Amino acid sequence: MKIAVCGKGGVGKTFIVGTLAAHFAASGRQVIAIDADSSPNLALNLGLSLEEASRILPVADNEDLIRIKTGTEHPGVFRLLFTVDDIISRYAVPTPSGANLLVMGTVKSMGSGCVCPAHSVIKALIRHLVVERNEIVILDMEAGIEHLGRGTAEHVDVLLAVADANLKSLEIASTICRLAQESEIRTIGLVANRVANSRQESLIRTYAGTHGLLLIGRIPFDERVADAGMSGELPDPSGSLAMKAIGDLADCLETMMQDTPRLSSGGVRI
Repeated sequence: MKIAVCGKGGVGKTFIVGTLAAHFAASGRQVIAIDADSSPNLALNLGLSLEEASRILPVADNEDLIRIKTGTEHPGVFRLLFTVDDIISRYAVPTPSGANLLVMGTVKSMGSGCVCPAHSVIKALIRHLVVERNEIVILDMEAGIEHLGRGTAEHVDVLLAVADANLKSLEIASTICRLAQESEIRTIGLVANRVANSRQESLIRTYAGTHGLLLIGRIPFDERVADAGMSGELPDPSGSLAMKAIGDLADCLETMMQDTPRLSSGGVRI
């Protein structure tokens, strides 16, 4: 199963990615977590320390790797065909969560429609991970909707648009789901995060129903998670309602993949 997690910045998608990865890894599955956010911090949510995270060289910043994969004898000309499977074995970082981590980094020169060596390597690597590998792959996507235009999530099985009760985050999630309908992604839906009370839950349910969004999961507000975020530590999973709900979400996704050939908009599930 290949999962892309998207949403407005600050809605908690990275915490959800890290917890999903840890849940699948704890069940004995091989998991690769991909940090494709422009402000990468998934390493911390997978249990690495700040010092360990700071030593990770993102793929986009690895000039030697990019040169080896795409370089030619002609200045300004680079190869479009190259292998990427060795990147995983060489650069994937084991984490305390049990998942392996790859940090993609930001292609600073890439604009809309831009083709550059670093972007070519990242796109080829993500496609290889999603299409040709057997592990569970979970992608923490860049905040917003730009990544959909670059096609970096087009081959996944599941796209989760994370939102809280803030209207702006719901609107961005709705846009993500709408744009993703043009792809071949099997399951596209909304995950409500940090739901603090019944009023917020009702607001999110109503918004999902009005906009035809499949509401796949509801993650309650968890003070333990909020406190852990301030301290930089991971919460104790045994006492975290949010982490339990994310574990339930992981189980739900597996069931959906087994039972349903395609689920998208037009329904509400929670």
